[in-house]
Amino acid sequence: MSQIELKKIFIVEDDEFLRSLTVKRLEKENYSIAVAADGESALKHLETDHPDLVLLDLLLPGVDGFQVLEKMHGNSSLAQIPVVVFSNLGQREDIERAKGLGATDFLIKANFTLDDVVAKVNGYMNKI
Repeated sequence: MSQIELKKIFIVEDDEFLRSLTVKRLEKENYSIAVAADGESALKHLETDHPDLVLLDLLLPGVDGFQVLEKMHGNSSLAQIPVVVFSNLGQREDIERAKGLGATDFLIKANFTLDDVVAKVNGYMNKI
């Protein structure tokens, strides 16, 4: 029997509790998960591993999520990766800025449960 390759999701989230919950929930959906707690390590990871989808927080220590989006958007091999922003920032300017930098979707943490996030991720992953 051949090994089925799992689709890869890269979670960039500095809140350890939320990151851990998200990892556990998405692993139950049979995804391969990689994580980073800050933008700098996220960018290093993206240089070597191209996930199928990135779940990105914007408020990160050091290099923030906007800067991660900017770098991804400016790199032709990374610009194609769907990025779902999952952030506490919810002002129209933040949403427009993120989408302008290539974010596929923008979810405000306070308005979505983890199940909602998983449903969104599944929707994007089914298109890949």
